[in-house]
This record gives sequence, structure tokens and C-alpha cells, in this order.
Amino acid sequence: MDMLAGKRVLIVIGGGIAAYKCLELIRRLREAKAAVRCVLTAAAKQFVTPLSVGTLSRERVYDDLFDLTAEHEIGHIRLARDCDLVVVAPATADLLAKMALGLANDLASTVLLATDKPILVAPAMNHVMWGNAATQANIAALAARGISAVGPEAGELAEGEIGIGRMSEPAALLAAIEKRLGSDAPLAGKRALVTSGPTFEPIDPVRYIANRSSGKQGHAIAAALAALGAETTLVSGPTRLADPPGCRVVRIETAQQMLAAALAALPADIAVCAAAVADWRPAQAGTEKLKKDGAAPPALLLAENPDILATLARHQNRPRLVVGFAAETENLLAHAHAKRLRKGCDWIVANDVSVGSDVFGGDSNIVHILDAAGTESWPAMAKTGIAARLAKRIAESVA
Repeated sequence: MDMLAGKRVLIVIGGGIAAYKCLELIRRLREAKAAVRCVLTAAAKQFVTPLSVGTLSRERVYDDLFDLTAEHEIGHIRLARDCDLVVVAPATADLLAKMALGLANDLASTVLLATDKPILVAPAMNHVMWGNAATQANIAALAARGISAVGPEAGELAEGEIGIGRMSEPAALLAAIEKRLGSDAPLAGKRALVTSGPTFEPIDPVRYIANRSSGKQGHAIAAALAALGAETTLVSGPTRLADPPGCRVVRIETAQQMLAAALAALPADIAVCAAAVADWRPAQAGTEKLKKDGAAPPALLLAENPDILATLARHQNRPRLVVGFAAETENLLAHAHAKRLRKGCDWIVANDVSVGSDVFGGDSNIVHILDAAGTESWPAMAKTGIAARLAKRIAESVA
């Protein structure tokens, strides 16, 4: 049964270049058997046409607060409430400001002020605009009122600059919508914990020990579990990734901080330890920057970091399913099998990270799932695809 079948989604399309992504979002929502109505701002019509939006949604497109015909047929108040969810995409800096201040000087802002339904915003703007204190204050005010956000993401922007400001892709928006509306989600009522990214172990206030993990696989898994309805906590080391939609994100730097955050997220039904945790840390981090003064390089005494996967697998509040990752450069399956037994986890997801594999930092992966029944090898695919497939396997296991 489709999660969104029969659901009514109202999309408020803002005036930004990312408005073109809404056409794909409308198509995907219609494929999921959701009913879609759209409101266009005046600026949005500079990027997408009412004809294209109406053709894809198969509904009338609304754009004028003082349209007598529209007011007679449905009215802006009914339009604001005759839906299950309002999606604002792209949520421009101007639209976010209007929402935060409660302005209502056009149809879009009036609908947003008049609705009593949940609102999901997908911010999109120049990275400097996103980082401006005014915009951050507005998004914080909206979050405090229960308005959820998806993105923005880092990457190349329309102006040719690079930074955080890209609107999330239609797939991510659809996942967030499904999370908000999908009463038939297979993981509804379940709690999931995911660790992701590297850890930074300080040598002194400037230098640290780390690894090449980008966090892409762990973040994708968190998003996929949330899309299936799980109440998901993502504990993330330092990355350049946007927060996955529908997740509570706890940011840490060190392995000790990651363990503390993971334990604080218990009890949970599912734990997926996808982070590349540093095995060792400097036994004592210096409080001042080490100087190169012509003497011999300082010896670095290391201490072993806590084993987060083993700790969760043996905890008194052990999650029902504990999944670990094994990143290996040789004897992949043998090392992964031994790791599963040694750590006490239920599954190990093994991947080859040797030179040339392009797994660390790349967008694709090849994994093998090892459990008590044996080994299941998957073909090469995008990390988002692996995440979706793994989340489905998890849902089947804990159902």
C-alpha cells in the first residue's frame, strides 16, 4: 500500500531557481497517489509556469490573493486547510522571513499564516544569505514553532559560488513528506540510532588524528530509516553534509563524545554503527600548539578509544538489532566475519576501502552483509540505494 495514497499535499513554490525541482516532486507525489495542489508566488512564475505545474499536478494552480473566481470556488482559508501537509519549496529567504514575522501580503504568505496543518520547508538561497544572522534567527523561530526543514545542502550554487544553500533534491523531499504523513511506514513507532562520519582526536588545539570518512553512507542510512517511519537519532562526527531529513542530529568530534551521545540515545530498537571511529587517540592532548623548534619531533603516545559497536551490542539496554560496518583493505570477508563475532553485533556490513576503491568520499559502494545465516553480497550501487535497501532489510528484521 502506498504511504501517501489519498494524502493531500499543498506545495507553496517560492521564487528561486530551485523551483524547477518542484516539477519532479509533483510528479513523484502523483506517482505515490497523493493529491497535489500548488500555490505560486509572483517570483516563482519567473522560473516555472502555471501551465507546467498544473499539467503535472492535474489541479488548478493558485497565484492571486484577490482572484474572485478562486475565492468563490475555494478561498484562501479553505485552500490553507484542505490538505494534510504544506510544503514550501523553495523556501527563499524572503518567504522564511515572512513566515517568521507572520506577514500576509500575498496569497502564499496568507495561506502559510492561515493554515493549521504541519509545514515542511526546503530552504534554498545563496550561501551568504543562508548564513546571515537574520535568516538563522528566522529558521530557529520557525523550528521552535514546530515547522520542520529539509536542507539546505552544500554544493555549487546558481551564482557559481560554492557553499550551503542548495535546495534538497526531490527524493529527499519525498522522503521527508513520507516520514511526516506515512502512517503505514514499516518502522513507525521504532527508534533508531545511527553513527556516521569520522572522529577527530585532538593532538593539540590545532592538530588532530582523523580519517577520510565523508559520512555519506551513514547519513544516507539515517535518512532511509527516517523515511520508513523510524524516530531516528544521527550521531555524526565532523562532515560537510546537510542534516538528513526527519532526523535528530547530535554533532560530536571525538570517539568518547560519540559513545556518550550513542548511550544517551538508548533505548533504541535499531543501532547502525556506520561511523569510522578512530581506534586510538593521543593519550594527552596538549593545551598549547606544539612548536617546530628544531628539536626532534615529539613522540605521540596513543591510548585506545572506546569500542562503540561492542559497547552497544553488550549493553543492558541493547537494541534489538545492532549493525556494524567493517571497512577493510584486505581479506574483506574473513576480517568482517571475525569482527562480527568479536563485537557481538547481529550484522556486519563489509566494504573494501583500499586505494582506488573510491568508497571514502565517493557516492557509490559495494557491500556484503554478514549475519548468522551467512553472507549476502550486493552489486555496486549508489550509497543512497544501499541505504534504502539496508533500511528495508532492517524493517523486515524488526517487524
